Amino acid sequence: MQQIKQGIYYEDGYLGVTLGALVLPFGTILIDSPLRPEDARSWRSSLINQRGGSNRVLISLDAHIDRTLGARTMECTIIAHQKAAQIFRNRPNVFKGQGFESGAEWETYLDAIGTRWATPDITFTDRLELHWGGPKVVVEHHPGPSFGASWVIIPDEQIVFIGDAVVLNQPPFLANADLPPWIENLNDLTTKYSNYLIVSGRGGLVPNEVVRAQHKSLKSILKGLERLAKRNAPPENTESLINNILADSGFAAEKTEQFAQRLRMGLYQYYVRHYRPMSQQEEDGIESSGDFMHL
Repeated sequence: MQQIKQGIYYEDGYLGVTLGALVLPFGTILIDSPLRPEDARSWRSSLINQRGGSNRVLISLDAHIDRTLGARTMECTIIAHQKAAQIFRNRPNVFKGQGFESGAEWETYLDAIGTRWATPDITFTDRLELHWGGPKVVVEHHPGPSFGASWVIIPDEQIVFIGDAVVLNQPPFLANADLPPWIENLNDLTTKYSNYLIVSGRGGLVPNEVVRAQHKSLKSILKGLERLAKRNAPPENTESLINNILADSGFAAEKTEQFAQRLRMGLYQYYVRHYRPMSQQEEDGIESSGDFMHL
């Protein structure tokens, strides 16, 4: 567990995503949850030792399986954006896994199958504020990586937790993305939040140059997809973009196939959704029976 400022922490040692915690006089505000129950118990124990208030609330920065599957183990009220909460309504009560590989971390955890979801208790549309005896905590909707993506902002401390808006040393998840608002949000991050400490949901603290590199990479991906769309290329041709994207991401060699598969599926699904739209009936069928929209 790394301390950013007094009472503000992040943890990047568990399987899944980078976690955050704000230990305040009235209680602890948790940001995302570990995948594995044993990690959740360890995380809760670590935070109890920080002597915050007795209340506890969990903010899910989006509905990605990596950050939400273990939420029930945190045993507290859950906050998420309204669109993220809607995704849970289409999921079965018990997680049954996928019929394909998405390059996510949960796929390396075999015991994930059979886990019961914990659905959000509190939702919001644009902005929500928490006042727990310390600095004001703002939860804001910042779409891009997914429909219901949010940031947690602590203005007085100049800290922002941004989820998957920027990922460190790995390619982004694209299956549920909307690139234009994502790119715009990263532009805001490099201007309005240039003096903030930025905590990525996959990698911890990131400097501004990493944010700018992510911004540049997403613009390049969007241009590549638009070129394919202008040629009316089939969705399978999105695979031609993978090598260039991987070349921009620094990662361990053993992760190559996992990350290539992440992009293979993500680019394909993005292209189909944005450039090969199906009829509403077909789309509704996929959303209710499949889970690619819910990664």
